Formats: sequence, C-alpha cells, structure tokens
Amino acid sequence: MSKKVTVFVAGSWGTALASVLADNGLEVMIWSRNEKQVEEINTQHTNSKYLPKISLSNRIKATTLIEEAMNGTTAVIIVAPSSGMREVASKIKPYIHEDHLIVHATKGFEAKSLKRMSQVISEEFTNVDEKNIAVLSGPSHAEEVINKSPTTVVISAVNLNAAEKVQDLFINSYFRVYTNPDIIGVEIGAALKNIIALGGGLSDGLSFGDNAKAALITRGLAEIARLGVAMGANPLTFIGLAGIGDLVVTCTSQHSRNWRAGYLLAQGNTLDETLEKMGMVVEGIKTTQAAYELSKIYDITMPITSELYEVLFNKKEPKFAVEDLMGRVKTHEMEDIAIPSSKKWVE
Repeated sequence: MSKKVTVFVAGSWGTALASVLADNGLEVMIWSRNEKQVEEINTQHTNSKYLPKISLSNRIKATTLIEEAMNGTTAVIIVAPSSGMREVASKIKPYIHEDHLIVHATKGFEAKSLKRMSQVISEEFTNVDEKNIAVLSGPSHAEEVINKSPTTVVISAVNLNAAEKVQDLFINSYFRVYTNPDIIGVEIGAALKNIIALGGGLSDGLSFGDNAKAALITRGLAEIARLGVAMGANPLTFIGLAGIGDLVVTCTSQHSRNWRAGYLLAQGNTLDETLEKMGMVVEGIKTTQAAYELSKIYDITMPITSELYEVLFNKKEPKFAVEDLMGRVKTHEMEDIAIPSSKKWVE
C-alpha cells in the first residue's frame, strides 16, 4: 500500500485519526476548505480550533485542493459531518477509482433521505463496490486519541478483506481495532447513541444522579437495538464497541459534544443558544429528528427519543419530559426481546 492516506475533513475527529495514521508511518494529507486552517496545520503543525495545545506530526499536511489531496493516495478517510457527507463525497467522486480503500467515521443519518452514511457514499462513488466501503466506530473521543490514550474501535464492512485492510491501516499500540461484518448495526449504533448522550447531558444538568444515568443508558440501548434490528442489524452488535461501548463513553464524558449540548439545554438555554455556545456540529440533534421519523416508518416505540424530540423541536421543558418518561404505562423489561419459551412467564 502507498504511504499516502487522505482525510476529509479537518475537524477534531478527522485530525485525531490523521494523527493515528501518521504514528503508523503513513504520509497523511488532510483536506479543508478553510485556507487559514490549512496554513496553520502546514506551518505551525497545530489545529487549535478543534484540538488546542496539541502538536501534530510533521507527516500530516493539509490542502484546500481536492486534486492535490487525492493525488497518489490509496486510502480515503471521510469524517465530514452527516449534513455535509454527500457534498464532500461528490467533490471527491471524480478522483475515486475502484482500488481506493474507502472508510468513513461519521455518526449520523442524512436528514432528508434518512440514509446511513455508507449508503450516501455508495450512491456517490458509483464505481466502488459498496461491499468494500468500511465504517470506523466505537468509544473514541478525539481529545483522548490525539493524546495516545488506549482506545478500542471497530471497523465494519461487508467484505472481510476490506475490513482487514482498514484494520491494518489503523491498528497500533494505543489504538486497537476489531472487525465486524454488521455495517448496518455499527452505523445505527454510532448514530443513535448521540441521542441518548443528549439525554445524559440533560440528566446531569438537572442533577438527577447516577441512578437516572444508568437507567437512561440501559433503556437507551433498548431503543437503539429495537430500531436497529427492525432495520436489519444483528442484535449482538449492540452489546459491542459500536453499541454499549460508544453509548457509555458518550453519555458519561464531558468530552462529548452531545452531552455538553444536553447539559446546556438543561441550564435553560434554547436550542439556538446551545448551538451558538457549542460552535461545533452536534450530530445528536439532527439524529434525533431522523430517528423520530424512522421510528414512525418502522412502527417502533422509542420513548426517550420521542421526549428528546419534543424538548429539541417543540420547546418542551426537560423536567416535564422526564416526568412523562417516568409516568409511562407499566411494562416488562424484556418486552422487546425474543425470549425462549422456557424463559417466559408462567401463568
């Protein structure tokens, strides 16, 4: 494989992944449309807006030119926000050939089509076999990866050979990589955990404590699995890195943008005020809307998602949303799971 890998775009996660690749001895080119950011990366070896006080490897270069970014590369890592994925993919499309290794690390759905990111990429890259498109996910804050904190992620692709090539590209002493063939489950887990993380921030902002957080994570996982299985995922994926692993880290860490957004909402900030204070994309907000619509399409009950939808888009008071969640009609914990007949209730 060529020594050159290209990363789109230069946000915190894209820069952190570029750093992993550089540590693995690869020459990394990051594309950004921001000329000042490109100049900073090339001359100061920093990306201060997204990862302050961090020095980047000399192996990492940046450019605003798509052609320069793609010249001589064999692997393309796309870390654009979900809202910009199709636009970025369409810019790259003229330079893509079937031998390129394609990976994305974006956690969300396309707002209008409700499609997963690998589906969006496949529609744009018509000369690439969709089975070879890989997704990287798992519990992995950029702020910790860039500091070489031990991190474990999962690579998913339908084609095992493609997944193992990406695994070889990223794996090192602090960044452990597993493979999983269930790309649907990995992408759904990655996207939906951001919704529950918003709830985690709300819960902490309202000082509800650890009991509430544990319940939120557990029942949130049930919602994720419920919709994921309906969309064709393997339920076992949700007890892995892209499911419970990513869910726990995103719901409990102040590194999480979604947690921080939920916390700000709980402090009385409006959605617009929250986004202004964040200054970065909060994927969970648009994902809440997408999941709410998907739950209607698949006729799936998602009470946490529904209440967060009301908070975000209908200005419902967070404390009233919690009251309504707690006051739901009684049910069984295992109502969503296929239980063997020997384990069912005896009348």
